[in-house]
Amino acid sequence: MDLIRHLQCFVTVAEESHFGRAAQRLGMAQPPLSQRIQRLERELGVRLFDRSSRQVTITRGGALLLDEARQLLADAEALRATARRVREGHSGLLRAALPPDVSGETVAAVLAGFQQARAGVELELRELSTADQLAALASHDLDVGLVHHPCDVSGLELGLVLRRELGVLLPRDAAAARLEAVPLAALTGYDLVLFPRAHAPAVHDDLLTTCARHGYTPTAVRHGQSPSFVRGLLLSRRAVTFGPSDTANAGDTNLAWRPLSGAPLAWRHSTAWLRGRGDATVRAFADTVADALSRTADTGPDLPSGPLHLRPAAEYSL
Repeated sequence: MDLIRHLQCFVTVAEESHFGRAAQRLGMAQPPLSQRIQRLERELGVRLFDRSSRQVTITRGGALLLDEARQLLADAEALRATARRVREGHSGLLRAALPPDVSGETVAAVLAGFQQARAGVELELRELSTADQLAALASHDLDVGLVHHPCDVSGLELGLVLRRELGVLLPRDAAAARLEAVPLAALTGYDLVLFPRAHAPAVHDDLLTTCARHGYTPTAVRHGQSPSFVRGLLLSRRAVTFGPSDTANAGDTNLAWRPLSGAPLAWRHSTAWLRGRGDATVRAFADTVADALSRTADTGPDLPSGPLHLRPAAEYSL
């Protein structure tokens, strides 16, 4: 039995005190309305109306149930309204993630932009590597994330692919720091500090492959993540690292950031979500991230001259 529909019939008959008028108000014939009231009475075990040829009078038991019936109908309508807001992207919870290399300014811009775009949605934002995001998406523990490419995109839908050109951060007294733009081959003899390979294996290997093709094979690859630890490695281990211009600390007199000749290295990333799960809220987050990155991280759409390969294609072993 459709309890909500039957309660609507009960309340309408109680308000009209007439089956004919109630049926007209409900947009149905009178016999089916009478049958619904009878079925509701059987279901509840309570006689709701006294009927005569002239009038319909609500019983004492019916009167006691009427307020609760109205409250149930109001709650049902509130539930439907909330569901509509969730469906249209105006309410609910969005579980999202950004990678660790995103700057604080970008994170703040994402939070502010999403709040403005979807004020009724609670944003649960986490810091996760690409590998952790892909695992969380697959297990349905994450709704949307910003991933680095190349990665395995099977089963996913992607937002706009964005590009952030990488430069090199190196000791200021290094010979290459005197160049306006540094060829990768000029870094020969230096160790390379990278993010842990497990965070984004294909990106890690693709970067090393590109370095080798341009004449730079690092003497050693060291892994670091926090800025202070990476800085220590650069200063004490004769090492360099790659990063976009916003990762450089202008006040650090011991390190220098320089662009790479020919811009051979870049982060490519996009928002990603499970295929078929890209509702209005997910797409609002994707748009917010793209806007935040363009304003805070000198990022733009990736417009390659040839095909863009987003799946892992290269492996590099030391």
